[in-house]
Amino acid sequence: MITGELKSKIDRVWDAFWSGGISNPLEVIEQITYLLFIRRLDDIQTLAERKARLTGDGIQNPVFLPGRAHLRWGQFKNTSPDVMHKTIADEVFPFLRGLGDGTTYSEHMKDARFTIPTPALLSKVVDMLDDIPMADRDTNGDLYEYLLSKIASAGVNGQFRTPRHIIELMVKMTAPQPSDEICDPACGTGGFLVAASEYVRDTHADALLDQAQRKHFHASMFHGYDFDSTMLRIGSMNMLLHGVESPDIRYRDSSPREQPAMLTSTP
Repeated sequence: MITGELKSKIDRVWDAFWSGGISNPLEVIEQITYLLFIRRLDDIQTLAERKARLTGDGIQNPVFLPGRAHLRWGQFKNTSPDVMHKTIADEVFPFLRGLGDGTTYSEHMKDARFTIPTPALLSKVVDMLDDIPMADRDTNGDLYEYLLSKIASAGVNGQFRTPRHIIELMVKMTAPQPSDEICDPACGTGGFLVAASEYVRDTHADALLDQAQRKHFHASMFHGYDFDSTMLRIGSMNMLLHGVESPDIRYRDSSPREQPAMLTSTP
């Protein structure tokens, strides 16, 4: 569980958007999702640089090529509000849309839109997000879940938020195993898939020490479909912040009738 101090920080970020003129809860979460993803890209590059220094080898598959260091979170966060806003609007977001590395996350960033209207609001939000610790998986996931809870509490788009105790009951009843594949054909923000991943971690921690099982967990165990691009982005980020590296979250219309989440056991 996140502390009252961290909740207060998230509340201040949320309030900054509202006072800055963005009152649609989904738009707020979408813009925060983009910024968190940008911050994560910088973290990935930083880890790759540390590894390269330790091994003496070059950086493998760098996120930011030479000449693009100014697109990194750690760089633009220290610039003036006007420069930061122009850099993110004119360069960072086109960079996101063109990532094309084949991951779930880059796929959902190809139509990313930057809608933070003023340099002052952007600077305030970046400073607030930079002050939130993101090194711990449990904290990351809880913070994002707290953000998502605001969709329902705002009285808008609450249909995307199945109550957590219902999700947890569903997961306990299905009792997913490490070799299973889990599908939610109307995944929304990914709550069921997240809860299933946490259940597997809690009840079968030893299984994830096996390389093949770990690869299955991160790349082929979880499948989520939705027909709303915003939900796909939010659901993907929810999984990422809960420590699932490459889930299968993609566009698919499961209509005409809503289908329940499913779990299948492999032979």
